Amino acid sequence: MQFDVKPSTNPVPEAERTALIAQPSFGSVFTDHMVMIRHTAEGGWQTPLLTARAPIPMDPASSVLHYAQEIFEGMKAYRIADGSTVLFRPEANAARFRQSAARMAMPDLPPELFVRGVEELVRQDRAWIPTMPGGSLYLRPFMIATEAFLGVRPAREHLFMVIASPVGAYFSGKTEAVTLWVSQTYTRAARGGTGAAKCGGNYAAGLLAQAEATRNECQQVVFLDAAEGRWIEELGGMNVFFVRRDGSLITPPLGTILPGITRDSIMTLARDMGMSVTEQPYAFEQWRADAEGGEVVEAFACGTAATVAPIGRVKFEGGSFEMQSGATAGLVTETLRRALFDIQFGRVADQRGWVHRV
Repeated sequence: MQFDVKPSTNPVPEAERTALIAQPSFGSVFTDHMVMIRHTAEGGWQTPLLTARAPIPMDPASSVLHYAQEIFEGMKAYRIADGSTVLFRPEANAARFRQSAARMAMPDLPPELFVRGVEELVRQDRAWIPTMPGGSLYLRPFMIATEAFLGVRPAREHLFMVIASPVGAYFSGKTEAVTLWVSQTYTRAARGGTGAAKCGGNYAAGLLAQAEATRNECQQVVFLDAAEGRWIEELGGMNVFFVRRDGSLITPPLGTILPGITRDSIMTLARDMGMSVTEQPYAFEQWRADAEGGEVVEAFACGTAATVAPIGRVKFEGGSFEMQSGATAGLVTETLRRALFDIQFGRVADQRGWVHRV
């Protein structure tokens, strides 16, 4: 499809933009433009539009407001050494977006249109990419149900959009490793539910647990399975890996957790380096015993926003334990993080076709 491009007539002045992207906190500053594509059951996807970022006119009966028909993605654009701009595995985001849409009874967005929408916004707003080490442009493609009706059925009208936000580090603070809170009260997803879909309801369901983590001076929450309350699933917004003493990795299996693109990339990189990676159920009590006994020496969380974040301390009701790697990234965690960063920022040759030039 040909995009209708209508650049902003009032973009943020260069000096102000430079100040805004100098040290941006995550998700608080936004670029000048956005992408919009409307869909109706009768007419399909309409003409794509790139326009100035602005509020969305919405009927108060729009079904997203009442029945939470909504999905989204998280991805980044990077400025690499030669000055060009790249995306990391956007086709994987497009594929996951389709899977989320199918689970939430929403229309199928062709992958090429998804990627094209992201590319158009990045080309228009590439000046917003921070120049600080590790800075990037966080991209948020999303789709909402916009049909005005009150009734429990799939909506017939939807809106796909892409917005962008310049970002630095996801976590702030002096300690490199994060502290986790294990929720033994709240769960994120159950078998047959929407845990594998990237929909807003999953995150809303975790906010109370995240608040509990914050009260206990933790940056993130660990969710256990809904059936038995034993098995580690994922964090509030990230997947998790455990590193054994012999250098092998364990990560929870897919099913009720999000199939993370960073997760998949980490597994691929680790296996290419000769590491053993096992997807298997892993109980919280086993993690505690393995950490205290020295069998598991590192753990880390991963996702698009945080990329790779080492785990230093784990708190739960009535106690806590620490990883041997302490307050910094362990050897395996740091090796995998650097390998991923080197590909994303163009420091090494891309052998897998993951880097997508815009």
